[in-house]
Amino acid sequence: MKAFDYVRADSPEAAVSACGMGEARFIAGGTNLLDLMKLQIMAPQRLVDISRLDLADMKETEEGGLLIGALMPNADLAAHPVVRRHYPVLSRALLAGATGQLRNKASTGGNLLQRTRCYYFYDPGMDCNKRAPGSGCSAREGFNRNLAILGTSEHCIATHPSDMAVAMRALDATIVTLRSQGDGRRIPIADFYCLPGDTPHIENILEPGELITHIELPPPPPGQQLYRKVRDRASYAFALVSVAGVLDMKEGRISSVALAFGGLAHMPWRDPRVEERLLGQEPSPALFEAAADILLGEAQGYGSNDFKIPLARRVLVAALRELTGGGIQ
Repeated sequence: MKAFDYVRADSPEAAVSACGMGEARFIAGGTNLLDLMKLQIMAPQRLVDISRLDLADMKETEEGGLLIGALMPNADLAAHPVVRRHYPVLSRALLAGATGQLRNKASTGGNLLQRTRCYYFYDPGMDCNKRAPGSGCSAREGFNRNLAILGTSEHCIATHPSDMAVAMRALDATIVTLRSQGDGRRIPIADFYCLPGDTPHIENILEPGELITHIELPPPPPGQQLYRKVRDRASYAFALVSVAGVLDMKEGRISSVALAFGGLAHMPWRDPRVEERLLGQEPSPALFEAAADILLGEAQGYGSNDFKIPLARRVLVAALRELTGGGIQ
């Protein structure tokens, strides 16, 4: 690990001011950043410690949603009775990620900013456009079992690792920030992440020194909620395929639906064409297969991860079956 300056901020304003100078990073739980610094994949000149800022609370908004502090530990968010009762998809996604020890330490804001777990990103001896732009992508021809099949580019096939972000995507969360100029932004999570394209090292639209202060959820959606994750072992494993689903029915037809997927792309993946195909329809196996055809119509495997295409189909169909009542044969 290279030497770095350390600053402990006593307010969000002081944090963004301290992080705006030179190559600096915020640190809260540090559950991903410290690993990356040990491997010298990230080598900030300054760490701005935000762990003691008053951003670990949660309150209801005037609209009936939730305003979640960016420093709220993942374990506390998952266990909060309001989240468990009204946003069970979020609670289940959090509990499906990492371990109890990590969830106690990891922050909500930091969870959104996890870096990919692509093996080639973590191996400085291998080419990786995300770690070293222009160096190439060893994953495309390498062992890519965990990597993306949707939204990829010739420069990167990495996946986004967060379970929580997948649920946040299905719930249409908004990310609230504070910038170094002193103003803030409200960023819909749909606009927050970037596809790899020609610049896979740019993963989101945050500006240098911009601090996530809160995550806002809209009022609880009607209907059923589900988080289903397929992985290589029962715990402490990243998703091969996951789905966060929120679906409501009226008079036997699907009246609202949100479906977000993990393990398939560079970001929590949500395809509005899939939801449009389902809206207003009576549940049926043929309808579910048609939705899967749309989701996976442009999917591309790279060898070791070819199995994800039929797996994602089965996960989607099973999720829809459960969300719509499970009575369809």
